[in-house]
Amino acid sequence: MNDAAGDKLRLDNFLPYRLSVLSNAVSRKIADMYEREFDISIWQWRILAVLGESDGITSTEVAARTLMDKPAVSRATSSLIERGLVTRTSDTADRRKSALGLSTAGREVYNAVIPRALAYEQELLAALSPEDAEALHGLLTRLAQIASPERDLWDRRED
Repeated sequence: MNDAAGDKLRLDNFLPYRLSVLSNAVSRKIADMYEREFDISIWQWRILAVLGESDGITSTEVAARTLMDKPAVSRATSSLIERGLVTRTSDTADRRKSALGLSTAGREVYNAVIPRALAYEQELLAALSPEDAEALHGLLTRLAQIASPERDLWDRRED
């Protein structure tokens, strides 16, 4: 197969591939810690992290924020509920909806992981100059706008 333009795909130079592999490597390193110390998966952590910032949202909202598919959110949420880390409260106005929240035990896990996650972020950013770190954040935001023009992938407000 010879295409007219003569273009060849080289994965090591293909931006989507590189971003995916880098994302997996970054996530894997911190996931090893919370799997080992708290027996939670990467998917469970993502749900805990979102609920830690936005208590009382639905599983549909969790799926939208994490870009996880609904069945994965459902499975991970069910296991977190079984373990007593997440609570589910039915909406009295619409029984089809239910709000998710961190239980006391879930909040303890969240609070224990956050300092480690922030330290890991600092470890990654320490390899960059402040200017490079700022440029990276800007480039990621620009790529996110291109990849998902219909909605923001993350909140761009500064703390």
